[in-house]
Amino acid sequence: MQIFEELGLSRSLLKAVSRMGFEAATPIQELAIPSALAGKDIIGQAQTGTGKTAAFAIPMIEKIEQGTENIKALVVTPTRELAVQVAEEINTIGQTKGIKALPIYGGQDIVRQIRSLKNRPQIIVGTPGRLMDHMRRKTIRLQQVCMVVLDEADEMLNMGFIEDIETILEGIPVDHQTLLFSATMPKAVQNLAQRFMKNPEVIKIKSKEVTVPNTEQYYYEVHERQKFDVLCRVLDIQSPDLAIIFGRTKRRVDELNDALNKRGYVAEGIHGDLTQAKRDSVMRNFKNGKTEILVATDVAARGLDISNVTHVYNFDIPQDAEWYVHRVGRTGRLGKPGIATTFVTPRELNQLRIIEKTTKRKIIRQTVPTLSEALEGQQQIAMDKLIQVAENEDLRQYQELAATLLEERDSVTLLAAALKILTKEPDNTQVTLTEETPYRQKKSTGYKGGAQGNFRKPKFKGGRDDRRKKQYKKQDNKRDNWA
Repeated sequence: MQIFEELGLSRSLLKAVSRMGFEAATPIQELAIPSALAGKDIIGQAQTGTGKTAAFAIPMIEKIEQGTENIKALVVTPTRELAVQVAEEINTIGQTKGIKALPIYGGQDIVRQIRSLKNRPQIIVGTPGRLMDHMRRKTIRLQQVCMVVLDEADEMLNMGFIEDIETILEGIPVDHQTLLFSATMPKAVQNLAQRFMKNPEVIKIKSKEVTVPNTEQYYYEVHERQKFDVLCRVLDIQSPDLAIIFGRTKRRVDELNDALNKRGYVAEGIHGDLTQAKRDSVMRNFKNGKTEILVATDVAARGLDISNVTHVYNFDIPQDAEWYVHRVGRTGRLGKPGIATTFVTPRELNQLRIIEKTTKRKIIRQTVPTLSEALEGQQQIAMDKLIQVAENEDLRQYQELAATLLEERDSVTLLAAALKILTKEPDNTQVTLTEETPYRQKKSTGYKGGAQGNFRKPKFKGGRDDRRKKQYKKQDNKRDNWA
């Protein structure tokens, strides 16, 4: 493991990574940064949560001259959420050098984006459809781009963006550096690399398991009508700092969000039907800790990079191993521990076994907690809070008041009253969720073993699939007709 001082970075970049709290480079950063600084084309294959954004952002910023006012680098991402997050990280790293990134994506007013482009960002981070729109309007000119990054390349190809990416790459000067990052390496990604990259260095970050090894994975077998009550009990026992709950459909997300708030949890939902302003607001509240629970569909959560998520809950089991990997990858990131819990109906047990087999990871069965256990969990949390305050806070202003109370009541009664006030007792407010049809076992998952495998991707050869491809392009980044 190398520290950043050993990677040959300038003083301003070292200052930036130090401010961000980075102590040592992750494996992908350790291998990719020196090669990128040397001007090599790179194919980086690593699972989610390995620090790949900094792996390309650091050398990108290092190589752009301070004070330049032209677009020198381009990052292409599959989703608007990822575009925003990548731009945020680049701006944080580039702040000490005065390098700015601008996110460009569909769903945002293009006139507003054109105004922002007048601030002369040196880096553009964008989704394919909106990037091509700006290229046609000539509001983004790529003649001076010297570095291009394709982030989550396999996902962009799965979403039908292959022709868009080819068009974008053909509009960039031949003499540029290309960095491609992908969790898997299907044939389409290999073909893209062969066509547009020059003798790329391949960097593979292997893992013993497909899913994040720092994440404990459990499941509860429950009937559909019992799911929500059991979820609430588990939340009361585990008391997550920051959690994501995955629902199968947009309707499910809306109903779960309403039900959780009725029972006193601080939750917000996110799915493809929300306006961009609302999506931004939801994510801002979640990142800042104002919202404890994010309820999301798979597509809405794709590309989210939130490092402090402690728990993931699959309220509905995902349809295949690919979705499971991406869901569970939201926690246990960058070496931090995480817990992933899946709620499975009896009819869905076969689907769970398929996920276990293809991810090569045993998911441990848990006994459904009782109401008493949920109450005990909240009582324990209350006791821990009380002890923490007693040991770490200045209580002098309260000691005289406490002494007065002890003259009127015994200490056990007063302490019990304090614990009762602090304890969030289980809420049995009646809620109704629309039942979702359980997934049935598939004959094939399309997943081909290990972190270096690949998932079956949709084929676009006319008819219904061809219409889907047009729909992907039209919506820019929504590949969700069910969530």
